[in-house]
Amino acid sequence: QVQLEESGGGLVHPGGSLRLSCAANGFALGDYAVGWFRQAPGKEREGISCIDRADANTYYWDSVKGRFTISRDNAKNRVYLQMNSLKPEDTGVYYCAKAAYCHDGMSSFGSWGQGTQVTVSL
Repeated sequence: QVQLEESGGGLVHPGGSLRLSCAANGFALGDYAVGWFRQAPGKEREGISCIDRADANTYYWDSVKGRFTISRDNAKNRVYLQMNSLKPEDTGVYYCAKAAYCHDGMSSFGSWGQGTQVTVSL
C-alpha cells in the first residue's frame, strides 16, 4: 500500500522546537512534491509548507514563515519539518502528503498518513 507515515510529534512548551519526519513506504519520495498540513481542533485542514521534487523549491504559509523549515533527504526517503519558536496556535495533527507539484491544489495531494499530534502548551 502506498502511504506516508508521519512521526516526531509530541508535547512542547511555547518557544520550543520539534522535528517532524515523513517517511514513504513503497515508492521514492524524491519523485514527488511533499506537503505538510495540519488540522487544529474544530478547524479545517490547512497547508503549511511544501517542497518540490526536482528543484526542491520550498514554500511556506504565512503562519509559519520564518519559524518552520522543510527539507528532504532522498537517500533516507524522508521529508522533514523543523519547527522552531512553537506557539499554542501551532497545536494540531500534522500530516504529510504527496503530489506532482507544490502548486497543485490540496485535493491533488494523496497517500495521507495517520498524522502526528503536536501540542504546544505550558
